[in-house]
Amino acid sequence: MKKKAVYAGTFDPITLGHLDVIKRGAELFDELVVGVTDNPNKKPLFSVNERVELIKEAVKGIKKVKVKSFNLLLVDFCKKEKAFTILRGLREVSDFSNEFQLAMINRKLAPEIDSVFVMTSPEFFYLNSSTVKEIALKKGKLKGLVTKKTEIELRKKFH
Repeated sequence: MKKKAVYAGTFDPITLGHLDVIKRGAELFDELVVGVTDNPNKKPLFSVNERVELIKEAVKGIKKVKVKSFNLLLVDFCKKEKAFTILRGLREVSDFSNEFQLAMINRKLAPEIDSVFVMTSPEFFYLNSSTVKEIALKKGKLKGLVTKKTEIELRKKFH
């Protein structure tokens, strides 16, 4: 049986840190589905469709990666995709507490689905989408933080 995982998030926008986790997930699993969703607690800058397109552009050339949007519980999306692993990236100690809680509730809802964590590469330890948006808003340099296409789209949104 193929090992298939889901790496889910809002990805608003996708950063090079996200892309690092995607590349590593593509090496760990036979197939990786990047699941793009809306978080009701966040007000996204980009629509779900815009985020899906930015991610598809970013993962061009990475075999075994598919990008899909979803509006279900993550475990229900995993079941729909026939994926029994949730891939998550960890940046710092404060990420662990939240991610651990999510992994435990997902395990309670779907015991057959495991969570696997990878540590973010050191060069992306500080990087998150909120920081990227703030930098873009204030016309800062985005090189080394996001793909060129994402940078262009961020500039369009803010200026």
